[in-house]
Amino acid sequence: MGSVTTQKHPNGLEYVSIETKLCQARIFMQGAQIDQFIPSGKPPLLWVSSADDYQPGNGIRGGVPICWPWFGTHENPQYPQHGFARNKIWSLESVDIKDQVVDLVFSLPQSEYEQQYWPHNTQVKVLFTLGETLTVSIVNTNKDNHPVSLTQALHSYFPIGDIHKLSASGFNGSQYIEFGEGPFQQTADAVEFTKETDRVYTHLAPQQTLHTPHGSIVVSRENSHSAVLWNPWIAKSARLSRFNNDDYLTMVCLEAANVLEDKVVLAPGESHRLTTRIGWLTA
Repeated sequence: MGSVTTQKHPNGLEYVSIETKLCQARIFMQGAQIDQFIPSGKPPLLWVSSADDYQPGNGIRGGVPICWPWFGTHENPQYPQHGFARNKIWSLESVDIKDQVVDLVFSLPQSEYEQQYWPHNTQVKVLFTLGETLTVSIVNTNKDNHPVSLTQALHSYFPIGDIHKLSASGFNGSQYIEFGEGPFQQTADAVEFTKETDRVYTHLAPQQTLHTPHGSIVVSRENSHSAVLWNPWIAKSARLSRFNNDDYLTMVCLEAANVLEDKVVLAPGESHRLTTRIGWLTA
């Protein structure tokens, strides 16, 4: 049948542990952040820095942080980077296990909202489906009497073995902004990495593939025409908190997003679901 249990990290953070015949996983109540997903008989699908000490109040440097209700730097520079949801304590609403596939729903209580940053009456939930693959969705509902706009991302970190041997494909026909410049047209299908990469893609196809020395990871999106591709390389790695200087060698982020012209605008009563699905490519 599998098991879903609530446990506590030695540093005090509570998490949900999932063990079935199909996978092992761990999701923290802080940030509704999954940091482990291991399909049975296959390598892990998520990366976490060994420098992260899982301290309360800090988003975990890896897994899938939830960037909400804005991605990146807010137009008001006093606001926190990537919103406030990733440091808040979410509630586990429901757990369902069927045929060894586990569905979990987390919600952010209104008491955890930062009203000075987000004075809107909205509801946000994160849904997980854990089987042979991992599906993560963020669902927004506008309960206010006026339109609400937001940006968001599922900030997924992937283990890629060796950045010098990584090729990311599925980008042909898109465009991107990098370091505040662009948009640039993507004329090649594949992206390789030789320096710091921080691209915000738009007009992007719904599926990309990370070709690593250990196999290929398929990353797909729904209700998203934008994504972020990120590797900090050498200089920025030295400046990042909870990140080893050589971590850039073994990770890359490919994030399902709603950013730039792909932002979410919700009419009163309207809902929107952003989904990412990841798994090892099987022959």
